[in-house]
Amino acid sequence: MSTKEKIQEDVDVLEKEVNQHEIVLFNDDVNTFDFVIDSLMQVCEHTAEQAEQCAMLVHYKGKCTVKTGEYKDLKPRCSKLLTLGLSAELI
Repeated sequence: MSTKEKIQEDVDVLEKEVNQHEIVLFNDDVNTFDFVIDSLMQVCEHTAEQAEQCAMLVHYKGKCTVKTGEYKDLKPRCSKLLTLGLSAELI
């Protein structure tokens, strides 16, 4: 691999990292574990185990990143979580 190819590869990796956003879910005293788990499975396409782990982290740590990806994919997902009454933020 030439130096030029290596530099281009590094740039491509950096661009991918820069374009990564995340949905952070915050703890609340309103929604049940089951509701949060069901919502994460529906909206973020989590497995039951993933959703349960995220719900536990949100409960005990106060927040958890529940989905990472491109902004255009995450924006409607975050909006849906908010519509369901969950406390989420796209960063």
